[in-house]
Amino acid sequence: MSAATVALVTGANKGIGRETARRLALRGATVLLASRDPDRGAEAARTLAGEGVRVRPVRLDVTEAESVTAVAARITQEYGRLDVLVNNAGTFLGARATDTTGAVMQDTLAVNVVGVVTVIHALLPLLRSAPAPRIVNVSSTTASIGLTADGSDLPGDASLRLAYASSKAALNMLTVQYARAFAEDPELAHLKINAASPGYTATDMNAFRGTRSVEEGARAVVELATLPDDGPTGGFFDDRGRVAW
Repeated sequence: MSAATVALVTGANKGIGRETARRLALRGATVLLASRDPDRGAEAARTLAGEGVRVRPVRLDVTEAESVTAVAARITQEYGRLDVLVNNAGTFLGARATDTTGAVMQDTLAVNVVGVVTVIHALLPLLRSAPAPRIVNVSSTTASIGLTADGSDLPGDASLRLAYASSKAALNMLTVQYARAFAEDPELAHLKINAASPGYTATDMNAFRGTRSVEEGARAVVELATLPDDGPTGGFFDDRGRVAW
């Protein structure tokens, strides 16, 4: 990667998003560190600058179409294209299945699914202009219908993740649908899109109970963001390989 490579990471002021932004910047990319709260984004950029890593903070709320449009306009004006999009912004509203309301589900989907569609739709013209564009949707192993149905012992509290796991399963389906649509469009066939599972990573989303570091959690995300031309598309991966749908 080089400074000519432009990458946008959503929800990047902390955790896996910030680590992903850091690693892409270390690889030489121009990284836009997007966060809903501009102050937190600026603070994250300052923290990385203290480590000798330069990123550019931008305000982006994936649930606000105007915010997404403004970022797309800025990228268009300043760079003219986008090479890497990492859809990392996400939310976890823990509730037992019998206590999960429509409002909880709606708020979860608004960020984890609808927000991703909003961002991709707005930025697709910029990705189309890139020579080797990559989209990474940050998913979760708990989204695996196969592993869940088999009764696999997935990390975290299974009783509280109905909304979260369902939203990430929907995100995986978005990934497959986009991949098929891109493959059928000659102007988008070079765009690779994949879903990444960071594993049970210690972040504030799980009160830092995760067993993996953010460095480990970001590994698969960065690998998929920097795939070579012969890399896969439309898949679901962690840092060990494919994850069961």
